[in-house]
Amino acid sequence: MGLLEFQSRLRGCRYCRDVLGLKLEPKPVVWGKEGARIVVIGQAPSMSAALCGRPFSKDLETPDASGRRLIEWLGVQERTFFNPDIFYITGVAHCYPGRGKGGDMPPPRVCADMWLGEELSYLSPRLFVMLGRYAAYWAFPNRNFEDLVFEDHEFRGRTAIVLPHPSPANRGWFKAHPEFAARLMILRKLINRALSESVQRT
Repeated sequence: MGLLEFQSRLRGCRYCRDVLGLKLEPKPVVWGKEGARIVVIGQAPSMSAALCGRPFSKDLETPDASGRRLIEWLGVQERTFFNPDIFYITGVAHCYPGRGKGGDMPPPRVCADMWLGEELSYLSPRLFVMLGRYAAYWAFPNRNFEDLVFEDHEFRGRTAIVLPHPSPANRGWFKAHPEFAARLMILRKLINRALSESVQRT
């Protein structure tokens, strides 16, 4: 089975509705192609991303606030970020998990257990970018998040970098960690290298 068949199965998943009782109709967001050079692993799509089918977006033409900040961090153009031949964008959960008292619900771990590992097995990127605590702890369990952000990593035999989630809700974290600006310089170097080097498949 190849990636396209896997993505077709993923789009048909209704586990959160049928087993977990998710009140919203599941709409798995799938974005990217097998040859993508950079894989971004976030936490879960927003409601607007789930409705339009494009991650980090208000609609098919407009990035949301998190998307705008992430694109700025990466140092790429918007059209590059949303090019599925270049960036594969996924998450610990593939559907919008619903809203709780303090904001969006956390991504159900069962989604990653069911889908994410297999999804990544079809990909051979040059770089992994983990966004936020949920993605970081999925890839690197039992670690301090701040340590993960400020260290270099390897994941599945590829270079990896951990970032805080670019959500405006994280303003406090950004203010408390001004040294994060230096990590963005490293991030952009890794992005440029991934975009310039040919993809080596294993």
